Amino acid sequence: MNGITQSTALWYASRATGVVSLLLLTAVVLLGVLVNRQGRLPGLPRFVVTGLHRNLSLLGVAFVAIHVLTAVLDPYVTIRIVAIVVPFTSSYKPLWLGLGAISLDLVLALILTSLARARMSRRLWRSLHWLSYAAWVSALVHSLTSSNDLHSGVLLYLAIACSLAVVAAVIWRVAHAGREIPRAERAAATLAMMSPGSVPRSRGTPRDGVRGRDPENVR
Repeated sequence: MNGITQSTALWYASRATGVVSLLLLTAVVLLGVLVNRQGRLPGLPRFVVTGLHRNLSLLGVAFVAIHVLTAVLDPYVTIRIVAIVVPFTSSYKPLWLGLGAISLDLVLALILTSLARARMSRRLWRSLHWLSYAAWVSALVHSLTSSNDLHSGVLLYLAIACSLAVVAAVIWRVAHAGREIPRAERAAATLAMMSPGSVPRSRGTPRDGVRGRDPENVR
């Protein structure tokens, strides 16, 4: 009886932490999509956005770790530890668990590159972080196929809501990408506005050293 109770507790813990992990990963992806080129959200300073993104990512990794640990310890199915990090090596649902392993590997790679961001070029870091989309898609498909939890009811609606939110955010980002001025052009525009010749003269401003007279009448 104790073994059955323990297995049931591990089963619920694994499913619950899996759902929370999907929600946190969705939030991280949404935050990454919606920030502008300066790493800001409307109404929030940059350090707040950076801290929120980092904390959500670390919290997501913690829940993923609990999800993986409880799945391995659950005696209902046999999942080897190597199958957690090496995709498609599990004897139980190798394809769907393999997608979970891919998502985990990509999330770990994103965390490590974020920690090493100071030693990487901005272009390389941004290129690597496109993998967050692949990690999210792998996690979503893994969640939908590895068990029947998300096939009906509230959890199905939750998965649909996550999918629609990410798709809508990506569409919004693509639609507004053309409106954002690149950094080089933005700097040039700022310098142009600050230059003396760009300051508009108001009508009637005295010129040529004559105050209050029409320049054309000056002889």
